[in-house]
Amino acid sequence: MRKEKEMNTIETETTAQTVDERLYGTSDPFGYEKLLTPEEKTQLSKLRAFLEEHVKPIVNDYWDRGEFPAHLIKQMAALDLISPPELTANGTRPRSLYEGFRNFELARADASIATYFNGQSGLFRTTILRGGSPEQVAKWLPLVDSFEMTGAFALTEANHGSDIAGGLKTSARRDGDRWILNGEKRWIGSSKFADYQAVLARDTEDGQIKAFLVKTDAPGMKLETIRGKISMRMVQNSDIYLDNVEVSEEFRLQRINSFADVAELLRSMRSGVAWFAVGVQAGAYEAALKYTTGREQFGRPIAGFQMIQDKLVGMLGNVIASMGMVVQLSQQQDAGIYRDQDSAMAKAWTCSRMRETVAFAREVVGGNGVLLDTDVARFFADAESIYTYEGTREINTLIVGRAITGLSAFTR
Repeated sequence: MRKEKEMNTIETETTAQTVDERLYGTSDPFGYEKLLTPEEKTQLSKLRAFLEEHVKPIVNDYWDRGEFPAHLIKQMAALDLISPPELTANGTRPRSLYEGFRNFELARADASIATYFNGQSGLFRTTILRGGSPEQVAKWLPLVDSFEMTGAFALTEANHGSDIAGGLKTSARRDGDRWILNGEKRWIGSSKFADYQAVLARDTEDGQIKAFLVKTDAPGMKLETIRGKISMRMVQNSDIYLDNVEVSEEFRLQRINSFADVAELLRSMRSGVAWFAVGVQAGAYEAALKYTTGREQFGRPIAGFQMIQDKLVGMLGNVIASMGMVVQLSQQQDAGIYRDQDSAMAKAWTCSRMRETVAFAREVVGGNGVLLDTDVARFFADAESIYTYEGTREINTLIVGRAITGLSAFTR
């Protein structure tokens, strides 16, 4: 009797809560967002409103057609989210924590939109910021932030991904004050919408990796959109062919002179992808929660069934734990601590949790989980791209394993 009375008390207290009081109905019940400043929260609120009004209503249709909503590019640029004046008034860059939450919000709405934005604000911008000379940074970065100068990051090749450090074949030959580029790149996201491709190529003279900003319409440059994708169908990935493409020395990024310099770029880029993995988890969880609380079977919402609740708890637990990891990673970066093993651990671990989370979401939605209408199918499919890009789980695991043991398990 006592146990039954206790259970009744718990049930009464639970049902007495209002929806607004149920923090566990959100993706951030531990309140990580409270770490942001009021100004940062204002920027994110602006982004959320944009995503709700302009992105969420159309993404499934564009995803189904395999097309990118290019009309959104100027609208996203107008939001001024990369270096908003409110966060850069004292001459500093926005915090990594703000940038992380920005990536989270984008991916929570749609991974393809997040990938496009991060291609500009993360990959291309970071390449110039960390790879350019002070004069190049001063000249180009404001144009990148305003989207007046758009770009894509061209590193991966058809036959070289994980082994790109030693296997990169695209060549750069110096000829006076110009360079001649030859080679092929693959999986270059959003390149067809970019003014420039940040092409990584191997110098034929010293064998080291150099970086060049190449005009997309340069003579000898050819782009072909990759077809037949089952993941991130909105992102227009391209094969890029370079046939004696000429680039002047002024468009060579002066501080990238080896793969070690490229690794410096990748170290900070991976943290952004880890935030994507958390955002996709949150989006899948919220879509699944919405569906299960509205879908009735056997005369009651299926969210009231034990096995459904078990999976909802698993999803939210993954979101909370993943959020804690990337928040700490961003706080370390804001303190000036950038380590390969930290970003590799975050990318590998959050992506593994992401795979489980989107699978749970698809399960609880049942047969309707393969339809775009519920949003779950889109998150489920797009998670596979995030799981792989910016370093596979295996490569990132080896980076962390080396840090743990002091022994390299990489093969040569």
